[in-house]
Amino acid sequence: MQTEPFSLQDVRLLDGPYKHAQDKDAEYLLSLKPDRLLAWFRKEAGLETKGAVYGGWEIKEVAGHSAGHFLSACSMMWQATGDGRFRERVNYMVDELATCQQANGNGYVAAIPKGKEVFARIARGEVNAEPYYLNDVWIPWYTIHKLLAGLRDAYVSCDNSNAVVVARRLADWAIDTTRNLNDPQWQKMLTCEHGGMNEVLADLYAITGESKYLTLSKKFYHRAVLDALAIQRDELAGKHANTTIPKLVGCARLYELTGEERFGTASQFFWDTVTRHHSYVTGGDSDDEHFGKADRLNERLSDKSAENCNVYNMLKLTKALFCRDPLVTYADYYERALWNHILASQNPDDGMVCYYLPLRPGARKKFMTPYDDFACCSGTGMENHARYGEAIYFHADDTLYVNQFIASEVNWRAKGLRIRQETDFPKSNRIRLVVACEKPVRATLKIRHPFWMDKKIIIKFNGEAINAAYAQNGYASLDREWNDGDRVEVEFSLQLRSEPMPDNPKRIAILYGPIVLAVDLGPAKEDRAVPVVVNASKGSSDKIPTVTMVSIPEQKLMPVIVSNGRPILQCLKLLDGEKLVFRTDGVGRPKEFVLMPFYQIHDRRYSVYLNSLSESDWQAVAKIYRAEQQRFEAESRRKN
Repeated sequence: MQTEPFSLQDVRLLDGPYKHAQDKDAEYLLSLKPDRLLAWFRKEAGLETKGAVYGGWEIKEVAGHSAGHFLSACSMMWQATGDGRFRERVNYMVDELATCQQANGNGYVAAIPKGKEVFARIARGEVNAEPYYLNDVWIPWYTIHKLLAGLRDAYVSCDNSNAVVVARRLADWAIDTTRNLNDPQWQKMLTCEHGGMNEVLADLYAITGESKYLTLSKKFYHRAVLDALAIQRDELAGKHANTTIPKLVGCARLYELTGEERFGTASQFFWDTVTRHHSYVTGGDSDDEHFGKADRLNERLSDKSAENCNVYNMLKLTKALFCRDPLVTYADYYERALWNHILASQNPDDGMVCYYLPLRPGARKKFMTPYDDFACCSGTGMENHARYGEAIYFHADDTLYVNQFIASEVNWRAKGLRIRQETDFPKSNRIRLVVACEKPVRATLKIRHPFWMDKKIIIKFNGEAINAAYAQNGYASLDREWNDGDRVEVEFSLQLRSEPMPDNPKRIAILYGPIVLAVDLGPAKEDRAVPVVVNASKGSSDKIPTVTMVSIPEQKLMPVIVSNGRPILQCLKLLDGEKLVFRTDGVGRPKEFVLMPFYQIHDRRYSVYLNSLSESDWQAVAKIYRAEQQRFEAESRRKN
């Protein structure tokens, strides 16, 4: 690795939206009862349960996956906050899992109903696999992966030595269970979603040094998906996104440990392909959980756009690739996805999270309930807001990278250097880095030059403007001897801009710097159908856009801007600098509308994308709209 992330225990968030999100997540984690998460582990081990199982997926065949996520989230939150209550929960969970494992007697520990039967059949060479079912049970290896990942994090983050003992015994059981499978049987088995088994087994190899875990990790190489990526061929269309992404996270880890080119090429090409050809402006990807054709996103905006788990895993992959090669493009994507998807996926009032982040115009965010809607994205959601500190800063030898502009403090223990980042970005266009050290420290500070800024960033050192050297990887570098109290002030140029759909230049999103602005379509009340423009665009400018009926708040059209060539920054007025609220200035259709940061919207209808039309195209649409609206109102009167 060229760079390394800091441990979460070395980074502390300061007041701001990320600290608030972390705090809300912490409150939620502390409200969960470990005995309820452990209920079916004890039941499957023949032990008396100590609590009623939670709802959602926890009462289905994927039971137990949430316990793994909970272990990971609490382990990270312990490091991120230092709150001992999280470590207590981790230690209790690990002890209970060890008890269940001992009761099972063969290393197996899981909460999967019929799980023992599923894996006994595999041990006999019986493999009946479909995309989401293995031997008639829903994604059992996926569930095992979540538990192994939780045990890994309990060991790495909480120094729980018993966790790695339980993990090794479970991995040894997996080796025994699959020992007699031949290669065709393995590949057939891998057609069923199996999470990141390759990643977590590679991690176990790195922790223990035992090659048997690396051997098993490599057996989870799904050729039907990974071979094409290893020769840089995009065959993602139609594939389930969150089945696919963890496999590449595992490939990135295997490349780090082995140097095998197939792993490195596959993970790199996949990241490039997804971020450049399959991702929305928010950094999310997939519609109805599946990838589509490359650069074909215009018709893929729905209530099931951008699954939360996808972005969780894409950020894991991004972090791994940055460690391999510290390019600004990785940090740019991380910023985009962190602000506009991960932060946007949490309800700031109660900490609940979304399964999808809908992109259909007029949609609203649908947050899961605390105890009855456990699903994959509630699990990754537990982790998302505990791990904000892991990619703000990176280090390599004498170099510290400042990748994200988030109020925080990093403790570079190896150098005896602390840096406090003070900012209320993006409300402000400035950050201040304040140095604390007991003695002078020679080091290079690299500050990311963001993709959304054409001009050079303005840098002052102790109040004096300086010319920082720019490296080829997109960072401004300050190489000097640092003293206690030194200050670096950085000023960015935050401006309004637009990004078009790759397959429809007339459908755009509006951003303020890296922040996606969404059109506020009003409170999330009961819906009713109205006509909206759905394909303002395809082909020549004189083609009349069609209209369809979509269920969105009454009297709301899909937003339209008629800029007639005016730059976006001249089309909007700033109404509230504190909340970054803008309003169209003579260009909104059918009337002026308000835009605000997408991450701030949680109880209202919105549209992330809008149509940018000529006046003549708008007039054509307006005529159709009026006719459809009259028809709709007439039908409504008849029904009443």
